Amino acid sequence: MSDQIIHLKVNGTLHTVTVVPQRMLLEVLREQLGLTGTKRACRVGDCGACTVIIDGKAVLSCLTLAVEVQGKEIVTIEALGDGDCPDPIQQSFVDCGAVQCGFCTPGMILSAKALLDEKPHPERADVQRAIAGNLCRCTGYAKIVEAIELTAAKKANA
Repeated sequence: MSDQIIHLKVNGTLHTVTVVPQRMLLEVLREQLGLTGTKRACRVGDCGACTVIIDGKAVLSCLTLAVEVQGKEIVTIEALGDGDCPDPIQQSFVDCGAVQCGFCTPGMILSAKALLDEKPHPERADVQRAIAGNLCRCTGYAKIVEAIELTAAKKANA
């Protein structure tokens, strides 16, 4: 198969990259665009560390062909805040102690963002479903759920 030139809109910026048709979005983000906040872990869709948001939905980038997402809005963790000005979800994760080693955090936060963007006032069961595909070895999930619920509550009171 020959290389293809594709156009990807990532974090609001249009990128033109050359890929082989079977190249996964995860690889393009990390290796070609330098967006290493999207984590490479299982590579088979089991852990959620590679979660990004595509057209408002949490998606596993290790299972998504880059050629399939042309013309779609792709959001990675780099689009959210940083250490100086964190996104409300990021700040809630810190405030609630929902970050331990941090490896799962980018994917977990993007799953939470996709949920809160779609459903600003989720029930606890909605939160649990939204992060069901994200594995965390450190926190036991209670603090993560608390952080997502805190974010929703802050937004409701804003």
